[in-house]
Amino acid sequence: MLRSLLYEVPPTAGLPPRFGDLLPFNTPTLAEQAARFLGIDEVQVECSGTAALVVALTALRRRSPRMSVIVPAYTCPLVAIAVAHCGLKLRLCDLAPNGIDMDAAALAALCDEDTLAIVPTHLAGRVADIDTAIACARRVGAHVIEDAAQALGARFADGTSAGTRGDIGFFSLAVGKGLTTFEGGLLTACDASLRAQLRRCSEEIVAVDAVWERKRTLQLLGYHAFYRPSGLPLVYGWPRRRALRAGDAVAAVGDDFPLAIPLHRVGAWRQRVGARAFARLRDFLDAGAGQARRRCLRIAQIRGVEVVGDSAQAQGTWPFLLLRMPSREARDAALAELWTTNLGVSRLFIHALPDYDYLAAIVPKADVPNARDFAARTLTISNSPWLDEAAFDLLLDGLRRAIG
Repeated sequence: MLRSLLYEVPPTAGLPPRFGDLLPFNTPTLAEQAARFLGIDEVQVECSGTAALVVALTALRRRSPRMSVIVPAYTCPLVAIAVAHCGLKLRLCDLAPNGIDMDAAALAALCDEDTLAIVPTHLAGRVADIDTAIACARRVGAHVIEDAAQALGARFADGTSAGTRGDIGFFSLAVGKGLTTFEGGLLTACDASLRAQLRRCSEEIVAVDAVWERKRTLQLLGYHAFYRPSGLPLVYGWPRRRALRAGDAVAAVGDDFPLAIPLHRVGAWRQRVGARAFARLRDFLDAGAGQARRRCLRIAQIRGVEVVGDSAQAQGTWPFLLLRMPSREARDAALAELWTTNLGVSRLFIHALPDYDYLAAIVPKADVPNARDFAARTLTISNSPWLDEAAFDLLLDGLRRAIG
């Protein structure tokens, strides 16, 4: 059992680092490895998933006078920050009831001749409904940008990779999202001419920045040193519990993002580290999916608790299990018991986008009841291999007590 505060399960199942990844061996480039992994022709490397989205939006804005970008009302705050960074107008689409997808009727009503892009999100590694967004976009002449930041390695029912069906797709290589270069992003497009535009745009707006690269290099070395159960209390567990004691849930999950987005080139060494890690990513994701399936069956035996899953035949990734509780009260009861433990329990995003105070200047007010309900009733359980069966039993007991 994980009772010692000198042992901590991470909130997500990041690929455990290996010392050999840091060695300066020759290897195919990160872009080549990523393209091979995704089964596509070409991938562009950026310094973060957010930076990839900024490049995508900037390139599209140069093609069109349209100004509106439609995003789910429950998604990462960085999406809203990226839209504001590009000087574009954010439109929020409520979620479908009890789901992660944008409500189809609400999305259709939001789309018009000013819509530049729709950004459906593969939230929490789950495979989202992209076809509805594509149909709405085609009707008004807009583009679809797939937000696959949390879904590197997920697949649609036909076996193609999530993030490759829309006009543009982007992925994050941040800490905890499978493979990491300690921040990093991947960007792709289905059309060769659009890929060329993305490359040109990146060359123009993203510069070499030795200060940022040195910072990320040191952070990546720190990740290799501390991303293990014995190191995580210092860099994750104790800071999280301190934020919770202060009543700052936003800081506890890391939702308090700066409004300035760094744009810089990813250095050759960090790219080689990521490229070497790709060799074992698929096996790691497959093992995680097997563990998730077994644990979903056990959670399903607790009345009223539901694990958010994929549509039929889709194969999402499982960085964590996203649980929807029967009520906000039950969710809060579970968190009161489990969030301060070292068992890998957390939340995804604390609020729907209109409810973050620090985003008030860039996010419009909106009536999004389904997104707010989703934020109020969900919690996450890590799918890390370091969460053993005895610890998982403790989590199940806590969930049962919360349900009462």
